[in-house]
Amino acid sequence: MALSYSKIQVELKEILLSNRPPELYTVSSKGTVPVLCINKTTVIDESLDIMKWALMQNDPHSWISYNKRMQFNIIEENDHEFKFWLDKYKYFERFPENNRDYYQDKCGEYLFKLNQLLECNKYLLTNKLLLVDVAIFPFIRQCANIDQYWFKNTYVRLANWLNNIIESKLFISVMEKYLEYNPGNKPLITNFYKS
Repeated sequence: MALSYSKIQVELKEILLSNRPPELYTVSSKGTVPVLCINKTTVIDESLDIMKWALMQNDPHSWISYNKRMQFNIIEENDHEFKFWLDKYKYFERFPENNRDYYQDKCGEYLFKLNQLLECNKYLLTNKLLLVDVAIFPFIRQCANIDQYWFKNTYVRLANWLNNIIESKLFISVMEKYLEYNPGNKPLITNFYKS
């Protein structure tokens, strides 16, 4: 979403993790996506770092500068605490030391804080989208999809926030389905965003 927002043109290579081409490991030994190859010597293979790089190129609505410390505190809690409990909630059968409800409650501690932030704003910190919204949105969406009834009824404002992002032109701009990358295909050049 940040690449689309920043109107950065890329050569897109859609990769299925079940069929990773050797080229992926040549670019990044992690073998995961996303990977942004800037040039032969600069590769970024962390989502947040890709977003920050994109915003350094073009940030027309000041996504990153508004209350930077608070934005990164929320992202930090998402990445180091919430994601830990989200994995256990999603795959609770693999973690029998506690039941599904326990993991749901642990996720709920973070969701409750986010829901409170939305008391006066459409988005987490203001009435406009910021980096923090886009950075944590995929994980909140995963959590919501596990038990939509619980999520929508317990965190009403957060459910509306999630819906606002899903229905946004920006999100829709990156959700087009692309053919799986094949080295023999013509390069697919896009900046995602269709105004």
